[in-house]
Amino acid sequence: MLRKVLGALAATVLMAGAASATTLEDVKARGKLLCGVNAGLQGFAEKQADGAWAGFDVDYCKALAAATLGDATKVEFVGLTAQDRFEKLKSGAVDVLARNTTWTMERETKFPFRFAGISYHDGQGFMVAKLSGVTSVFNMSQASICFVSGTTTQANVDDFFREKEMAYTAQTFGTIAEAVAAYQEGKCDAYTADQSQLYAVRLKLAKPEEHIILPEVISKEPLGPAVRTGDEQWFNIARWTLFALINADELELRGPGVAEAKEKSRKPNVRRLLGLEGTFGADLGLDAEWAARAIAAVGNYGEIFDRNLGAGSKLQIERGLNGLWDKGGILYAPPVR
Repeated sequence: MLRKVLGALAATVLMAGAASATTLEDVKARGKLLCGVNAGLQGFAEKQADGAWAGFDVDYCKALAAATLGDATKVEFVGLTAQDRFEKLKSGAVDVLARNTTWTMERETKFPFRFAGISYHDGQGFMVAKLSGVTSVFNMSQASICFVSGTTTQANVDDFFREKEMAYTAQTFGTIAEAVAAYQEGKCDAYTADQSQLYAVRLKLAKPEEHIILPEVISKEPLGPAVRTGDEQWFNIARWTLFALINADELELRGPGVAEAKEKSRKPNVRRLLGLEGTFGADLGLDAEWAARAIAAVGNYGEIFDRNLGAGSKLQIERGLNGLWDKGGILYAPPVR
């Protein structure tokens, strides 16, 4: 009887130990990071013809893999819809959600999530056909508007139109592709989404030049990566990987220059970021070169932005609010010190 009791107790202890394994331990044991991304949004996350993933959110996940596993290629990208993304994160199907997701109070209080920071400052806008003659959202009373369900977009339009005492008809769809198809078929007068998404969607229309994005922005959409609550270490790793990329941009530390900076730089901020001074890596549960690897793998925030969204991409989105705080934008990260 005693043996059975002791055996049961030992099994309980082992199960408790397994249940308390950290996300970092799970990632290391698995040998890869599971990253939830958009199933196909140009500039942010999209599977290429050769099977490789590319995009702004994809590069963040590669940086996180480089920081934690020492290899930016050790990522499995999981394409998620707006409807299933939160359940997949909650269930542990992904380690981090980097899917152009808006940070809101409800998503941190109602759901068991924490946002690691703001990776992209966005705002909701509208796209209409030029032939409609509509040049402002204030000309859209009684319009029919296409939405993707499971997002904040319809609630934002509800608030805006109610405040302005305007009316509209909602047409909701499960995916971006379905909503855009309906818009192109004339089933609705406008398509609404984050402005960054509108730029990407317009490029894929049959005749992009026949559509315009209206000037008004009706909401704040702070986009960023999210993780589950209850694991402060993983939250800090996800957060400070993002902050490391932003700090590198501020310090003008580019990906190709990391090796030389490690050897020659005497700037205290650079030396701390690259693990040459302090115990910042150890404090995260990582080695000293976690940030150096992340930056070397994908470049700094500015390089990531330009390559996927800005001047080096087809989208040609200006940095705007996503410019550094000392260069006209509001992008800001706490210092590594």
